[in-house]
Amino acid sequence: MLRKEEAIKVLYVDDEEGNLMAFRASFRRDFDVQVAKSAEEALAWLEVNRVHVVISDQRMPGMTGAEFLGIVRKRWPDPARLLLTGYSDLQAVVDAVNLGGIHAYITKPWDPTDLKLRVEQAYELHALREERERLYRRYQQVFEASGDPIVIMDA
Repeated sequence: MLRKEEAIKVLYVDDEEGNLMAFRASFRRDFDVQVAKSAEEALAWLEVNRVHVVISDQRMPGMTGAEFLGIVRKRWPDPARLLLTGYSDLQAVVDAVNLGGIHAYITKPWDPTDLKLRVEQAYELHALREERERLYRRYQQVFEASGDPIVIMDA
């Protein structure tokens, strides 16, 4: 399980530099924040780094946020995924849910208190998934080590 003293690691992806700077300024004291200007840059970063929560803008050149989160879901299923957008687009929500398995859909401009809460909730989801996997592996080890069961019957 994740240690309580471990900082929540958040990757925020947005093609607008102003949004990246605002996100980092808003949450650098609360989380370990990494930002990327494109989905491609974020995917390269994820190849070598571990993260708890991935947040993506929906409308970016080259790849939508839903498409990006879908790739993240396939390659790295553990991090919680959030979609952040300035547009009310039902199809984007449907794609984000179906492709990216998102935890939350958040509209811009974001409310810092609400977004912080959503990230913390997403982190808790991530931590619970990791704990479930740890317990499942432990159960498998115990089961495999136990050998064949012995049954004693009193006649």
